[in-house]
Amino acid sequence: MLAATSARESWSAYLILSLYLASMIVITIISRRKASTLSSFYLSNRGIGGWMSAFAYGTTYFSAVVFIGYAGRFGMTMGLGASWIGLANAVIGALLAWIILAKRTRTMTRNLNTSTMPEFFERRYSNKYIKLYSSIIIFIFLIPYSTSVYQGLGYIIEAIFKVPFEWCVVIMAVVTATYLFVGGYFAEALSDFIQGIIMILGVILMLAFMFSSEQVMGSEGLKRLMENGYGFFPSFVSQTGGKLIDTPGFNLIIMVILTSFGIWALPQSIHKFHTVKDNAAIKKGTIISCLFALIIGGGAYLNGGLARLFYPTGAPNGTTDLVVPGMLNEAGFNPALLGLIGVLVLSASMSTLSALSLTSASTVSIDVYKGYIKPRASENNVKLLMRILCIVAILISAVLSIMKVDAIVTLMSLSWGTIAGCFIGPYIYGLYSKKATAAGALASITASLVITLTLVLVFGFTESEAGASFGAVLKKGVSRSPLIGVIAMISSMVITPIVSLFTKKPDEKVIELAFVDQKLAEKND
Repeated sequence: MLAATSARESWSAYLILSLYLASMIVITIISRRKASTLSSFYLSNRGIGGWMSAFAYGTTYFSAVVFIGYAGRFGMTMGLGASWIGLANAVIGALLAWIILAKRTRTMTRNLNTSTMPEFFERRYSNKYIKLYSSIIIFIFLIPYSTSVYQGLGYIIEAIFKVPFEWCVVIMAVVTATYLFVGGYFAEALSDFIQGIIMILGVILMLAFMFSSEQVMGSEGLKRLMENGYGFFPSFVSQTGGKLIDTPGFNLIIMVILTSFGIWALPQSIHKFHTVKDNAAIKKGTIISCLFALIIGGGAYLNGGLARLFYPTGAPNGTTDLVVPGMLNEAGFNPALLGLIGVLVLSASMSTLSALSLTSASTVSIDVYKGYIKPRASENNVKLLMRILCIVAILISAVLSIMKVDAIVTLMSLSWGTIAGCFIGPYIYGLYSKKATAAGALASITASLVITLTLVLVFGFTESEAGASFGAVLKKGVSRSPLIGVIAMISSMVITPIVSLFTKKPDEKVIELAFVDQKLAEKND
């Protein structure tokens, strides 16, 4: 962890943190009148501009998991090669995602009058069961995602501001819950815009000072990394004599696919396309989100790629979760810069947490409560329930993170891979193919869940020592979550169209409404 500094030396770091928290309070006050209706609370009346939409998408994409968990782990194993993940995230996860999905999502969800992904599935496929099915999956698997974000955030804030891990989590949970409860999505989008600016400034300064440190010394450090086998092109040969799936090169490919294509089917990211104002905003958001992802994602992984210059023999205390906090200590950053970096990670995490919490709350309040339990519930009741559930989701994730149930990367990969594996086929084919059926979508979701559970057990039993406990077997299997997630995503893209070929065709009236002259709708903007 970072070396202790005196209160006098750290005043600048605490000042930066205080200013950040004060800005969140101001956002809460400003946005409280922007959430008077259910539509304004969850969708901000579908009127968010290009800059705010792009920053909301980007800040939801990158969190403490990337800066602390992914950057540290893959920087240690892949070296500078981890930077390819950030580049792929910018090109595939941001640029192509906006080009391929944004207009279609915005137009079709308006045509069908839907506000959530489960609601979209229900009306696009004319099947009421798929909404409940997908709602349960989203709520369950977004919890470990949020937990992983809290864990990464807690480690870095504890390291920089010397606040105990548990209190870090509690304080950030309270702040996030407050502005989200009061202001809804507008508060989230406005805070994301401010937090995005902080992230850009923080990443640029972090890299500048990291490259000037005595451990790196600019191009000299890059040269040493490449000479020691940690350059930009990871090896496909295992250093320990293991299997292909254990090599840095193979894992790089898996992580590029998981993190770059998986974002295409995560409900908290797709939600941004529901709320974007018009096609002019989409065009602007496409470019801005790509540049934002290139700076933030590329910068985070490049920073992690320098890890072997600081820890040539392995991660400190045997855990990669502490690699990046340790690097900041070894580089000798001054308190003010450490404070800015702390707020950088805090900004990235709070934006992601608010998006995850709002998505979890909406799927229960809109899709389950209003959709099945009380269809005639008033908007005010649904909005109140959504606000309460935002707090509940935050509370559950915070408690689990304090318990430190598992490693950051494992939790993140399990959630990301499972949700993306279940929904990527039904969502993309639902947008583009008139022949995609409810049976195809349900088969895809079910198959992805079965594949995930089966492979966790298969990897767990085959890679565990004889006589290992079931808990140890399960933990071993879950550690393969990135690979399992990619397999589930591929199966979803294959199963959805194949099953659709042999099952009942979708309702023609629904298809006509969903696909109503997209080009005309776009021109009318």
